Amino acid sequence: MAVYEYLPFEIARLGVVRKATGLKLDQVRGRVQFAEEREARARTEPAEPLNLCELAIAQWESLAWQRIAGFMAEQQMATYNPEQDCRAVRWHQQRSQRLATEVTDAEKRSGAPAEILRHRVYRITAQPATSRTVGESPFVVHLMGSCLSDAVNLAWSVYGRPGGLYQKGGCRITQAEQVLPGVGEWF
Repeated sequence: MAVYEYLPFEIARLGVVRKATGLKLDQVRGRVQFAEEREARARTEPAEPLNLCELAIAQWESLAWQRIAGFMAEQQMATYNPEQDCRAVRWHQQRSQRLATEVTDAEKRSGAPAEILRHRVYRITAQPATSRTVGESPFVVHLMGSCLSDAVNLAWSVYGRPGGLYQKGGCRITQAEQVLPGVGEWF
């Protein structure tokens, strides 16, 4: 039985903590502004069919940046150090506890060692093969996968079946990219 090492919201939070490490308060405030702008853009985009979506990711990251900026201002930190941030430490502990519990439960249910999956989050964008109207919105979904090709295959297996999102108008995937953690990052 499989268990995720990191859930999407954990990847977003821990990614922000990692990016904030060593930054000064004014730099963190700049990231807060960028994260809030990204969240505002995500609110105007068409709704995605699943809970894992651009808006959720933007909100997780925006909240984490805002919290770190507030914490630094309150503690009068010159640079952010996650070891001094009790909430960042608690997030790490909670993830470790969740993982241990899920592994134990999975092993009890299956009677075999649990497989720990280290997945990333990918954004898959599809366009109708023959666009009938100018400016027709693409279909965007966010999925977890061990690699880009796994995420694309999952998108086709879930949305490409008859009556699925990608069947509407004969869609083709036009873009697939890793969004969590950031490209080149890993925990």
